[in-house]
Amino acid sequence: MREIQMIPHKRTLSHLVVVQALLQISAIVFSMSRVASLSMKAASPSTKRQMFVQWFRHGDLRLHDNPALTRTIELAKKENSEEGIVPMLCFDPRVFGNGATSEFGSLKCGARRAKFVIESVEDLRKSLEEKGSGLLVAHGKPEDVFEDMFQGACQNIVPRVICQEEVASEEKKVNKKVNSVLKRLQKDSTLEYIWGSTMYDPETLPFEDGLYGMPDTFTPFRNKVEKKCEIGKPLPTPGKAQLKMADTLKSTLPNKKTCSLSYLPTLAELGYTQEQIQEAEYDSRSVMTFKGGESAALARVKDYIWTKDLLKVYFDTRNGMLGGDYSTKFSPWLAHGCLSPRYVAAQCQKYEQERVQNKSTYWVVFELLWRDFFKFFAVKHGNSIFFLDGTLGKKAHGEHPNSRRWSLDQRHLQAWKEGRTGYPLVDANMRELAASGFMSNRGRQNVCSFLSIDMKTDWRYGADHFEQELLDYDIYSNWGNWCSGAGMTGGRLNRFNIVKQSKDYDQNGDYVRCWLPELNDVPNEYVHEPWKMSKDEQIKYGAVLGVDYPNPLVPPSNQNFSRNNDGGGRGKGRGGNKRGGKGGRGGGAGDNRNRIKSQRKDMKSLKEGTYKFRD
Repeated sequence: MREIQMIPHKRTLSHLVVVQALLQISAIVFSMSRVASLSMKAASPSTKRQMFVQWFRHGDLRLHDNPALTRTIELAKKENSEEGIVPMLCFDPRVFGNGATSEFGSLKCGARRAKFVIESVEDLRKSLEEKGSGLLVAHGKPEDVFEDMFQGACQNIVPRVICQEEVASEEKKVNKKVNSVLKRLQKDSTLEYIWGSTMYDPETLPFEDGLYGMPDTFTPFRNKVEKKCEIGKPLPTPGKAQLKMADTLKSTLPNKKTCSLSYLPTLAELGYTQEQIQEAEYDSRSVMTFKGGESAALARVKDYIWTKDLLKVYFDTRNGMLGGDYSTKFSPWLAHGCLSPRYVAAQCQKYEQERVQNKSTYWVVFELLWRDFFKFFAVKHGNSIFFLDGTLGKKAHGEHPNSRRWSLDQRHLQAWKEGRTGYPLVDANMRELAASGFMSNRGRQNVCSFLSIDMKTDWRYGADHFEQELLDYDIYSNWGNWCSGAGMTGGRLNRFNIVKQSKDYDQNGDYVRCWLPELNDVPNEYVHEPWKMSKDEQIKYGAVLGVDYPNPLVPPSNQNFSRNNDGGGRGKGRGGNKRGGKGGRGGGAGDNRNRIKSQRKDMKSLKEGTYKFRD
């Protein structure tokens, strides 16, 4: 129906004009208030742009099977972030360089391990760049780096930072400082921790109260975990679509001298001297060349398990001390997160299915379980693993059989560090550590026993020295093993008979002569007990005690043991699955000519277990 338009009276026309003018003014005011409202809405926290930051620490330097990285990608996808995520890493001056020392006087990280970390970060950046992303690297305290990064930008950005969860006190203090900075800059910011460095997830442990109810000794822990728990399948490596970082996002990131997408510090910039940098170079006597990074880690796994086909003989060769292939040598990459323990276990399972399943293939996973045990143990007991009395506490003052009076003779401690104790096996291992950053598991047990039990020296100085020197330093395994080796976790005290261990595992003295050239001409009869040589024999063989080689720091009579107290212990490695596979070639004894009959008998007493993956 057509609308009838009425013609207004002349008198009402002027009134209408006024009304129309008022309506126009109202419309303008409303429009302005709406713009202001939209402006305020754009500035509200709910509409600010979120920036998802993957904060790589020094324990997850990889793309494969990285739960924290996977979580960061998932969050960005959930929020429809088209710009991608920001991977970043900080070289903390509280960890690196000569300014970073412990209360016991050692460096928190020696130049050799710092070099390994730099190589690992360089490799990680290359992998990220190949997928269209990048790695923001900074030299500074993480809390300062985050503050510089987001200062002023938090008016428009809400930081969402994700990192791998660590449980030691120093790392937790850094987390607290970073979180404080983020909250001060933007109250809606978040810092999320993701567990990701063990085979088994802590929430799946089959103990009442979870890991807080776990046994304090390994065997009952192992038995129950292997029976009732499953290993999670490794997460896939993210693809280019998941990692690509938009140019618009890259352009907003810092581009400073010590913080950018291209910056990578040198050892000198981290605070090491030229002498320390030179000492970090490869020593030809080292068991092998350890190059940092995920690429080198995966190459080593492939080489050891598949190319050289060594997994099937691991159990029989793992206690060697010379050469690159007596054990897996995965530990430096595992310690820095360049290699996932779940990935190693999965490769062992695959090997069992495609080639052979035996005790050796299992034993590598058994060794990985030790790593899990010590990290869970650290969560349960907190800082007590760093205390002189360990987890025993007051019981270590006479109530517990492992109680003892500790001493500290700085001259003796220095002799132990430099490999001048007069015990060839101890000295060879300590010189190998100083020259290469590596030591066999057999050696670690012996030098720990010698320092903490025979020398009665405060064991924390040994753990602290290892923290400085080891390429494969891991907070939990290192301090947990030392605390346990000193008897301060309450388990059986394992005192090692150094001479017997020398003859069992270096029967012909090849290892000792490699690292102690002053004993090159000493015959096998005396190479592990040079104090038994007469004066004339010492002169004849060029090893005069007190001149060419030290007198024993501990009287040899104090190292006498009963036949059954020879210091047993475990090996070190990574292992496989108890399930079937194709059978095939069996175990084999391996080519270890320094192993003797009694050693083979000891190893047969170690029982094979099992493990399984979640479907």
